[in-house]
Amino acid sequence: MYVFILLLVLALTASVLGISEFVRHQKRIYSIPIRIHVNGTRGKSSVTRLIGAALNEGGIKTITKVTGTYPRLILEDGTESAIYRKTDANIIEQLGIVKFAAERNVKAIVIECMALEPQYQSITETKMIHATIGVITNVRLDHVDVMGYTLPEIASVLGRTIPKNLHFFTAENQIPEVLKKIAIQQKATMHLSEASTVSDDEMKAFKYIEHKENVALALDICKHIGIERNTALKGMYKANPDAGALNRFRVEAYDKSITFYNGFAANDPQSTLMIWYKLRNEGELNGTKIVLLNTRQDRLDRARQLAEMLGKEIRNGADLLILIGQSTDVVESMSIQNGFEKNKIVNLGWMEASEVFENILLHTNKIATVVAIGNIGGMGNKVVEYFSSRHLSKEIMSHSYG
Repeated sequence: MYVFILLLVLALTASVLGISEFVRHQKRIYSIPIRIHVNGTRGKSSVTRLIGAALNEGGIKTITKVTGTYPRLILEDGTESAIYRKTDANIIEQLGIVKFAAERNVKAIVIECMALEPQYQSITETKMIHATIGVITNVRLDHVDVMGYTLPEIASVLGRTIPKNLHFFTAENQIPEVLKKIAIQQKATMHLSEASTVSDDEMKAFKYIEHKENVALALDICKHIGIERNTALKGMYKANPDAGALNRFRVEAYDKSITFYNGFAANDPQSTLMIWYKLRNEGELNGTKIVLLNTRQDRLDRARQLAEMLGKEIRNGADLLILIGQSTDVVESMSIQNGFEKNKIVNLGWMEASEVFENILLHTNKIATVVAIGNIGGMGNKVVEYFSSRHLSKEIMSHSYG
């Protein structure tokens, strides 16, 4: 009997404490007048950083939190702090960010959505952030096992963070009508950003090559808030790129020159193809053109999508496809089935990064360009670190995939 009473008391105490903390959180989040919740498939980290930097430049005291390749907390003066996690990523992390921001009496918080599952996306918005401005950068095929196998399905999941009766911004250019329908259901005002509204001259001032879609989206949000365009751009030019930026490394060895592009962060077919076309159109694909695909056993759906894209879109432009990581035999079969010639595939599997480099050298006459895609996990990060350690010059080329 005493044990039962004790357990009942403990349960009631836990419930009271939980309700009390929930009430405190609501007070904290509503103490921040401007709350911008950034969701989408690609470019979340970029847009989050751009908005946060612009708001601070405009005199609005802002805390910015990005998930990106590595989670970061960006303070009002632009300094960054790493967010260390004892366990796997969890949306509860957002509560601590809100508490930190409220204690600093900021006027705005710009926070990247870290939820994937539909129910968690809803909880993050309706219970945690209560955005005054919702953002969906775009809708692409990614995390299909969780969010759905079609663009409309994924849009319906991302749309769960559109705030009711408020404003929603997006640069989505494939199925904006699906997002529009969700916005109408939420009685939210939808704003569609266009890349064409940003000039080439405005883009030249970035210290890395940013995408116009991201800048246009951030500028439209700043205009809505009341920040003058030149002021917003001045702040954006100061923003740091995410660790998932497209980096270029140049390495010379044995009278051979290799240019390595780290595109691992663009791990969906459309973003990957965008990188390939960008490099091709700008004359950056020189010498032996190599696609380096790193795969993970738990991401074979993504590997299947990339194999299909490689076979249909890139096989005629690439001289070689090098496979590294896990389940490469499966990925090789997928690539061949989708039209990539078997004699143009080198299946290395799992090996040291130095051995990958040696194999690239082996298949290089004098000059080679390597475009690394797939996954930064597993072998990916090791290969990037190896090329980074041997680079002659490191240049940040793009920032759009966080």
